[in-house]
Formats: sequence, C-alpha cells, structure tokens
Amino acid sequence: MNILLIEDNLTIIKGLTYSFIKNNYNITSKTNIKDTIEYINNNTNINLIILDITLPDGNGISLYNTYLKKLNIPVIFLTANDNEDDVVNCLELGAEDYITKPFSTKELIVRVNKILLRYKSIIKVNNITFDTNKLILYKDSKLVNLTALELKLINLLFLNINKVVTRSTILDKIWEWTGNDVDYHTVTVYFNRIRDKIGKDIIITIKGIGYRIDEK
Repeated sequence: MNILLIEDNLTIIKGLTYSFIKNNYNITSKTNIKDTIEYINNNTNINLIILDITLPDGNGISLYNTYLKKLNIPVIFLTANDNEDDVVNCLELGAEDYITKPFSTKELIVRVNKILLRYKSIIKVNNITFDTNKLILYKDSKLVNLTALELKLINLLFLNINKVVTRSTILDKIWEWTGNDVDYHTVTVYFNRIRDKIGKDIIITIKGIGYRIDEK
C-alpha cells in the first residue's frame, strides 16, 4: 500500500516514514502544495493521503477541496489546528478523518489500517478506479457507463488482479450470467468495447489464453 504524506515538519516526516515502513507501507513525503500536485500528476497508484492544513505555499483544506477530493483517494487531515469548525468542515467536504497534533503514531496507523480495509474493494490502475462492491468504474474520476455484462466482465478481471483469466473461464461465466452460448470472437468484441469506453488499455491480452489486469 502506498501512502502520500503532505507535511512540512521534518521531524514528523522522519518519524512517520520509519513507522509506516516498519508496518510494511510504502510512504512518500512532500512538503508543499506545488510538489504534491506534480507528484500526484505523475503517480496514479496512491492508496491514502495524510495531509497537513498549514503548508508553506498554501492551505491544505483548499488543496483538498479544489484538487484532492476529485481523485477518490481517502484523506486524513493531520494538523495542529483543532478548531471545531475546521474539523467539521473537513469531514463534511469528504475527508476520512481528522487528527490533531500531538498525536499517537500507533493510533494513526490503526486508523489508516481501518480506512484501507474499507477501501479494499476499490482498486485503482493508472487513471481507472473500480469499485468491486458497487460495480462502478471511473476514468479520471468521471463515471464510465458500461453495460451490465461489461461490468461483470471487468469485475472478473479486477477480482483476479495480476492473474490471467482464461477465455474458457470467461465463456463459462457469460453462459452463467446470460444463458448465451458465445464463442471466442464474441469475447474479443466485448473486451474491445470495454477498451473503447475506458479509453486506456489496462486490459492485457494474453494471446491464445485470456486477459489480465495488472495492479502497478
């Protein structure tokens, strides 16, 4: 799991980096808004963001509201600001949690674990986000309209992330879902339609075998 820490206090950065790595998380830190936006624009596989409110070049709440919120990435505010109105405002905007400094690193990690466990059904690959519970797919945070069968097919690949789903398995599933006896050519047509709607080829064809999506 990949954590992005947006914090300008170097002592906190050092302490959290050590603790998260010890708990098997990958963590990257940025100390200002400019570097944060540049990093996010070039890194799509971020599972959770820990965000300070007071940053050298701006306000964390503004950064969240105007930029981070639309990314569908859970955000925890971590700040010395314990103003009740700000806490309520952040939560109403959609933040997952709000923790004030000083704080317990163990408590923070527990909260991160709980949030990520809840988000486990949400898988992000490149600019595509898929919710395996709700069967909803987003491209660049915009809902992509797929047919019921297309959603089931893409869900089958996401449920087997990093694994090949064979054509024979797909044929069996289509029969189970629809009662239709289709051939390999029809399967190819279905996945071509999905690729056209997604707009970016995250679906890898394993020639003569099947299809795969890799979590990068």
